[in-house]
Amino acid sequence: MDNHPVDNPSVDNSPDRPLNGRTVLVTGGTRGVGAGIARAFVEAGAHVLTCARKPPEDPVEGTEFSALDLRDPDAVREFFAALPRLDVLVNNAGGAPYRPLVDAEAERHARIIELNLLAPLTASLAAYEHLRRAGGSVVMIGSVSGSRPSPGSAAYGAAKAGLENLARSMAVEWAPDIRVNTLVVGMVRTESSHLHYGGEDAIAAVSRTVPLGRLADPSDVGAAAVFLASPAAAYISGASLLVHGGGERPAFLDAATANKETRKET
Repeated sequence: MDNHPVDNPSVDNSPDRPLNGRTVLVTGGTRGVGAGIARAFVEAGAHVLTCARKPPEDPVEGTEFSALDLRDPDAVREFFAALPRLDVLVNNAGGAPYRPLVDAEAERHARIIELNLLAPLTASLAAYEHLRRAGGSVVMIGSVSGSRPSPGSAAYGAAKAGLENLARSMAVEWAPDIRVNTLVVGMVRTESSHLHYGGEDAIAAVSRTVPLGRLADPSDVGAAAVFLASPAAAYISGASLLVHGGGERPAFLDAATANKETRKET
């Protein structure tokens, strides 16, 4: 069965504004990576909604904000039920503090899993009917922490691993009406980078560990999210797109002595 979005006369899908006339919700779209994603969708012509627990200090121009605690299922369902239309859901809200496993009880770690895995599931289910009618899509914002050890943020890594698997299953269950994909994001330079990496010298040193030589900018993630939500990705679903600048250089290469001169030359 062919799937077509509901009629919307304002949609023209021009190359420079591929989401013109579409309505997009970016959860946590008020700062950091989320603000970069929201800004990219505005530039792509979309009507962009954002939500978070607290209003932004510096709102992204062209967006509409609503206060919403994504860990409150009843509030989430009420919020989505009141929307007149939704074409794209970007499940971006999440995060975690540095916390070794033994420094907290399981209940504290469970809150991290709730925010980073259960909240996106709750939002996606609440958005389902809107997205089905629109022939829309879901973009999960995952992390490289979900595919490698994540010491100090183990619960976060576990949640992101689950989110990527959830997206793959959702893509199968909800096809052909809704496309679902994941952006697997690496290290990003935001206003909070110093909390994760330290001062400017530390951020520069961390940047040198990335093959492309820098941390991502939120706009890099935003551009990838727009692509996955756009007609250019019409046959892409259940995919995980790596946005990590080439990944992480294997640590053993710096410790090994064999072929060291050859590696320096290359």
